[in-house]
Parts: sequence; structure tokens; C-alpha cells
Amino acid sequence: MASQHVWIDGRWQAGKGEAFESLCPATGEAVWSGRAADSKQVAAAVESARRAFGDWSRRPQNDRTRVLEAYGEALKRRSEDIAVAISRDMGKALWDARGEAGAMAAKIAVSIAAQVERAGSKAMQAGFGSMHLTHRPHGVMAVFGPFNFPGHLPNGHIIPALLAGNTCVFKPSELAPSVAAIMAECLAEAGLPEGCLNIVQGGRDTGAALIEEEINGLLFTGSAKTGCFFHKHFGGRPDVILALEMGGNNPLIVWDPADMEAAADIAAQSAFLTTGQRCSCARRVILPEGGFGDAVIEAIIARADGLGIGAWDEAGIFMGPLVSSDAAQAALDFQAMLQERGGKPLRALQRLERGGGFVSPGVIDVTGANNLPDEELFGPLMQVIRVKSFGDAIARANDTRYGLSGGLVCDDDARWVTASDEMRAGLLNRNRPTVGASGAMPFGGPGLSGNYRPGAWYAADYSAWPQASQVADLAVRLSAEGFPS
Repeated sequence: MASQHVWIDGRWQAGKGEAFESLCPATGEAVWSGRAADSKQVAAAVESARRAFGDWSRRPQNDRTRVLEAYGEALKRRSEDIAVAISRDMGKALWDARGEAGAMAAKIAVSIAAQVERAGSKAMQAGFGSMHLTHRPHGVMAVFGPFNFPGHLPNGHIIPALLAGNTCVFKPSELAPSVAAIMAECLAEAGLPEGCLNIVQGGRDTGAALIEEEINGLLFTGSAKTGCFFHKHFGGRPDVILALEMGGNNPLIVWDPADMEAAADIAAQSAFLTTGQRCSCARRVILPEGGFGDAVIEAIIARADGLGIGAWDEAGIFMGPLVSSDAAQAALDFQAMLQERGGKPLRALQRLERGGGFVSPGVIDVTGANNLPDEELFGPLMQVIRVKSFGDAIARANDTRYGLSGGLVCDDDARWVTASDEMRAGLLNRNRPTVGASGAMPFGGPGLSGNYRPGAWYAADYSAWPQASQVADLAVRLSAEGFPS
């Protein structure tokens, strides 16, 4: 097989840009190596998608749906290959990566149902004839994938976009490039016409070249810094649809539930699942002052002490490494900065001797700290904040520029009503981890978490634009006061 660097017109070709490789953060071995797409290859990928758009967009909806359904079956057959590729690239525990592979296949049926509900067609009678609502695709969509869910999250853009009749150019994260080839092979096996999906591997230069091309939409999951750069880049370009999902500095309030042990489980899962590398992870856990809060912290630390940490293929692990050695150092630096500003480590996050991206989970009390940064650290570091009242808890939860995810653990229905009314989060859970999200619901939030183009169930909204038509028989005469007949 040709080098799996650049996929254009249904064929692989070697990249002509800078060489790069993906290192497994658990072992240090190179699991993908090649060259990035250069600017000419990026332009060729966009042109390929442009050529394919006319035929694909005009196909009956049932034809596009059948191709995507076949893609889902192909994903199921390759699920273990997908899981291993994800785990080796970014270090995710194999059980976690298998869940991601399963979510990729499950996305098909959900996306089909969402499109029918949110971007379907309908007709109604009118005095002059009839009125019709339908939806039209935008054209060529650039899809930027993240490293933390390198299959599921770009898949969540690509499937709705293709269903609607768009074509796509996909730039995977340079930290997790391997799964993209499997996705391309599965789509080709399903019968997707050549050019409807093109893949350009690479880092910043490849991404910069892609946004300079004449694309019709940018679908992005990643950091707020990069998302804001894209938003500024396309300022004054209302013709380019932007769907930006940019993470969050997410709060979880734990307020006097009867089952303190269950509350500690929810908090630990919220902060440490996928080694803290989910955009919906709880970064800040808010607790009341006093004995109950003390007990919850003690229980959380006990859970952190007992978490299994290891390489992706080791049995009995909960956490793998962070995506890279640099990410591990960034987590240490962030913790040190919090300490300098008054944070008190209750269980310090530490680099583990096995090297790579391995760190232990950390818990730090930042109640008395000054000038806390409103930033998202992608790592297993829980910041604990103690407050005097539930009103103070809500205020601290909302003290962020972000608004993706949040949660409340409590038994009191009235407090949940208050939290529902007042907490500013697109994903708000009660008595469940903040990382709990459903493809049958919208995924997104206000503030720096995005640009009000939520994904998941609502991805159909940004994949097509509505067209309203009024249709009359020419034999029906127009009638209006003073209009000549």
C-alpha cells in the first residue's frame, strides 16, 4: 500500500511537506511517520472535494444515507483496529478507545435521525398553490480533528456533513494521525465516491494552507486559542460557516448528598477520566466548607491513590499517559503556577518514573489563591474550591469565560432547579459525571466554549442551510389592489 499520508481522489500519495511522526506516549515508539501535505496538495484536496460536490449533493437523500449506513457497518468490522490505532497514538486506555470506536459506528443512526428532525423537508398547501421547506448543503467543509478523540469527534462532523450533501477535507491532529486512514478505507468500502472525503495530514502549516483555500465551512474541535484564531481569520466572511467547539473550565458542585461515596466517585470520574483529556472534564470541584466537604476531599484522594495507571494495553488500568511528554510537563507547570498563587496541593500531580506522558492524578485546593487563570488544563488536575453557601457555589461555578459543561451532585430538587436556572453550561448534569454526554442531545456551550453551533444532535443545523419555496400555477392570476391585470 502507498504511504498513508495524503488521501486525494480516493488514492493515497506521499506527503510533500515537512516530515513528522507520532510517538506513542506510553512507549516512545514511532507509531506513524510520514510527511505532511504541502500547500499544493492541500489545494488539490480542496479541488477534489469541489469536483465531487456537484454529483454528491444532487444524489437522492436515500442514496447518501445508504452509503453512510454501509460506512457504519465497516466501522464495526474494523472497531478493534480503530481502538488500537487511537490508543497507540495518544495513550488512551484500550477499554476507553474501544468505547470511542463503538461511538463512531453508533453515530450513523443518530445523525440520520437528527437530520430528519432538524434538516428535513416538508410541504404545505397555500391559497396560491404550495409552500416547501428543504435544506441545501454548503459545499466543501474543512474538518479539523483533535487528538483526544481523534476518531469520534471528527467523525461527528464528517457524517452529518456528508449526509447533507457536502464534501470534506479532513486534517487530523498531528498527535493522533493513524485512525484517519482507517476511516478513509471504511468510507471507500462503503461506496463513498472519490473526492467526497480527502485527508491532509500535518500540523500548523497544513492547517494554515487549508484555511486559505476557498472552503465553504470550517468544522473545528480543539483549544480556545486556536478556535479564536479561526474566528478572527474568517471575520467579515459570513459566507463561510464556522462550527467551533473549544472546551471549557468546567465546574462540578457537590452539595450535601446523602451518599458521599457516590459523590466522590462522580467527582473523580469527572476530573480523571481519559487522564483529564476530555473537554467536558471537571476542572473545578466546588464544595461547602465544613466536615462534609472535608470528607468528600478525603474520599476523592483515596480514589486518586487507587487508580490504575499504565500503558494502553495493560490490564486493569483506568488512566493512560497524557498525549506527550510536553503535555505532562505542561500539567506540572500549571500546578506549580497555582501553588505560586496560593494553591495548596492535597495530592500533588507528579511525573511517573516510567517516562513519556505518564503522570499521577492531582488534587489542589485553590480556595485562597489569587488571580487564578481561567484556563483549561488538559490533564488530571482537580482544583478544589470551598465556599460558605450554595449561592457562593453557583457564583464560583459561573466565574469563567467558558460554558461547556457543569454538574451538580445533590439530593435537593430545589437546588437542582436553581442550578438549572443559573449555571451557565451547555451540558449540565445532575448526579452524573460532567463527562456524560449523549449524541441524541446537542453538544456545545456559550462563552469561549464555542460560537453557538453545537454539535452532536445539532450538527445537522450547521451542515445545511434552509431553503423556503412558494410554488404557484401560472394559470393562477395574481391579484392586488391597483395592480394592472
